Amino acid sequence: MKKGSVLVLGGAGYIGTHTVVELVGAGYGAVIADSLSNSEASAVEGVRRITGVDVPFEQVDACDEKALRGLFERYPFDAAIHFAAFKAVGESVDDPLKYYRNNLTSFMNLCSLMREFGRPGILFSSSATVYGEADVLPVTERSPRMPAASPYGKTKQVAEDILQDCCAAYDGMRGIALRYFNPIGAHPSALIGELPRGVPQNLVPYITQTAAGVRPCLSIFGNDYDTPDGTCLRDYIDVVDLARAHVAAVERMVQGRMKSSYEVFNIGTGRPVSVLELVEGFEKANGVEVPHKFAPRRAGDVPAVWADTELAAKELGWQAERPLEETLRTAWAWEKHLRGME
Repeated sequence: MKKGSVLVLGGAGYIGTHTVVELVGAGYGAVIADSLSNSEASAVEGVRRITGVDVPFEQVDACDEKALRGLFERYPFDAAIHFAAFKAVGESVDDPLKYYRNNLTSFMNLCSLMREFGRPGILFSSSATVYGEADVLPVTERSPRMPAASPYGKTKQVAEDILQDCCAAYDGMRGIALRYFNPIGAHPSALIGELPRGVPQNLVPYITQTAAGVRPCLSIFGNDYDTPDGTCLRDYIDVVDLARAHVAAVERMVQGRMKSSYEVFNIGTGRPVSVLELVEGFEKANGVEVPHKFAPRRAGDVPAVWADTELAAKELGWQAERPLEETLRTAWAWEKHLRGME
């Protein structure tokens, strides 16, 4: 018996597909909506193969209010998850209007329609970038939001404010923002995973493509940070663990267990890993070489950020479980699947 249904905007993307798999596995129905501007329809087929369910898919741009309204008229979902944001830090620095227009318009359209149609629960895909360059590590949900280092991070801060204000102003509206850190890895089936277009903007796809010979060399941006090995420290979380956190948050909303109309949770492992450690860990886990070199620092990067995850453990009953070595193996298995490698 279905527990209810969830609209997943950006559901054909990396985190969206893994979340839909976990939602279906937990007994929820799901509707995938995606513009396919930064994803592929083949990812939806991967979800269907894993789940054995013909999950509905609608090619819709969430910035198109009329098209998005049509989903509300056709599907009786109980909650919605917003993944429909552009996410490359460097690109946002180069083209801020693209990020403000897409990330905020799509989210305001969702909030407006959720209110109009009386669908109360909104789960927002936020980010650790809202903490900027934090004074104290690890960051907790009570850590102050510092000035964001990129337009991408600013859109996450503004969208959080929009959601909080809507939940305060409109009776019955509930929202949860999940501030997650650095999702990596792929589904153990190797049927879905991160699928960047062109040159990868995220670290692990660049690592896997370099290992596969698609890229000649990986550039590590900055080796002069005030960290143990000079490279940035991050909190790398397995994408399946991250997807399970979304299920826990949806259940908290639909079962009426929220303690206030708007809540925030950090979703990470709580363990800092440097960029260099990650590269070397990938080589060790998979027995492959990743040619790499150091390059100048990249605009928008902060030296270090990782999560305090106690609140998520206490309130959501969730914690990251998959070992980093296993996660890096799934990333390589996915890359080999994409390239038709043995």
